[in-house]
Amino acid sequence: MNYDGDIIRPPSEANSIIIQVTVGCSHNTCTFCGAYKGKNKTFRIRSDEEITENIAFASQYCLRQKRVFLADGDVLILSQKRLLTLFKKIKESLPQVKRIALYGNAKAIRSKSVQELKELKERGLHRIYMGLESGDNDVLASVKKGETADSMIEAGRRVKEAGIFLSVTVLLGLGGRAGSVKHAQESARVLNHMQPKQIAALCLMPLSNTELGESYKNGTFKLPDAKEMLIELRTLIQHIECDPVQFMANHASNYLPLSGRLGRDKAAMLESIKQALAGNKPIVQEHYRAL
Repeated sequence: MNYDGDIIRPPSEANSIIIQVTVGCSHNTCTFCGAYKGKNKTFRIRSDEEITENIAFASQYCLRQKRVFLADGDVLILSQKRLLTLFKKIKESLPQVKRIALYGNAKAIRSKSVQELKELKERGLHRIYMGLESGDNDVLASVKKGETADSMIEAGRRVKEAGIFLSVTVLLGLGGRAGSVKHAQESARVLNHMQPKQIAALCLMPLSNTELGESYKNGTFKLPDAKEMLIELRTLIQHIECDPVQFMANHASNYLPLSGRLGRDKAAMLESIKQALAGNKPIVQEHYRAL
């Protein structure tokens, strides 16, 4: 498979065929994200020839895999005509593939009408991973997300109305120590409007190649400690009113791995956090945490 630079994909797509359609992220100004900051990640849409080459490779060597993940950051930025052609090519060349998934930033999602998203669903688009990060407008502005709570609610609404599985990510700690509780409460509020099928909560780990990482290094950004992260996670779960929804806080960055369905498992999750805060349940040590 021919890739341009490193490939970023969700943990749940580990066994998928990964076809790189775009290189990098068209926005790429978020202060916390270092995924596409490398010299080789100037945003571009790959040529039809490059994409076709990778599909052809997959048709020879990836016959057992039944899922495709389209990388990098925002494949939905492609025109509808080109996306439909791409999906048709995948179906023809990889007939065993049953599901297609991709990252979708809110702006790219809003560039499509509900009807256009439905067309993509009919051609195999099963899941969209969207980074909410925070539902707090002050946090969104400070990290240069280029979105507001309302604009992301609208993006989520379109995905849901189109009948596509919506997975949304929240970044614990992004509001800093002072804004921790508000960040959690507002994120839950936005999630309640979106009603996604899946929520993933990760912990912020400041990266040296990012603006936020520099702020953390020089002390102007105060990152919540382990206890404060757990309190933030507790606040988030307490305020989420999505039922049913798969909730995961089991990424390598998390201090307390949690996974289950809300609201069925809400009480058990909150009890686990309570025990961890009381010191009766071990948390992940710093040297084991990673992105």
